[in-house]
Amino acid sequence: MFTAGRWWWSKGLQIGLLALVIGSAWIIRQTQGTLVLELYQAISRPFQMLQIGGTPAEHAQDARVLELQTRIADLESQNNKLKQLLGYVEKEPVSSRPIPARVVGRSADNWWQQVTLNRGSLSGIQPNFIVKADGGLVGLVESVTPNTSRVLLISDLKSQVGVTITRTGAKGVLRGASSAEAVLEFYEKVPNVKPGDLVATSTYSQKFPSGLAVGRVKSLDLTKLPASVAKIELFPPIHSLDWVTVYSKPENQQPVNPPVSK
Repeated sequence: MFTAGRWWWSKGLQIGLLALVIGSAWIIRQTQGTLVLELYQAISRPFQMLQIGGTPAEHAQDARVLELQTRIADLESQNNKLKQLLGYVEKEPVSSRPIPARVVGRSADNWWQQVTLNRGSLSGIQPNFIVKADGGLVGLVESVTPNTSRVLLISDLKSQVGVTITRTGAKGVLRGASSAEAVLEFYEKVPNVKPGDLVATSTYSQKFPSGLAVGRVKSLDLTKLPASVAKIELFPPIHSLDWVTVYSKPENQQPVNPPVSK
């Protein structure tokens, strides 16, 4: 009896463990592992909750709070920009005050060519009105509807603006290059120009009043034929336009013996 008890004590534990393994394998096969997965999830869920912090409902609430905070921050930013713009507009004479407008449309295919504004003929905007932003000249109103305006940007390949070098008076035509830079073709073969010179609209321009800031000379190529050219860094942030101001062209703007019509 004592011998049988010792045998059962030494072999029974092994038999029990073997039966447990076989039984577990059978259960896993029958349930295709679902029971084990559920058991693992039940055990690990509290640790996951501790790691990510909070319940699903709390996470949804946090997401809503973050969404509202983002919207509030955006509204505050737009409000500050609009206040600055209105303050600038109020400084202008009443007779020539610009119309503030916001860019509401821009195609990825025409990013450097045109933008759409949220103001149109009902706000007094007409074709050929001038569009400016922080930094200077942005473009020209091409067409309008009652509530929108389409603007041809000075960065468009079709855009041509008569400009002058403010330091020396050297003149030429600024052409868009579908980027934050433009190309200035001078009327002279060897103009008095150097990198860093400032560029503004000239009295030769029939589309724009003179003296509007455009940019600065970034580099100069005096070997280009038939005339020298320069790369111009545009001042207005055309790549990220938001709020702009729209001006009517001064009626007394007259070209002074322009060599070409621009």
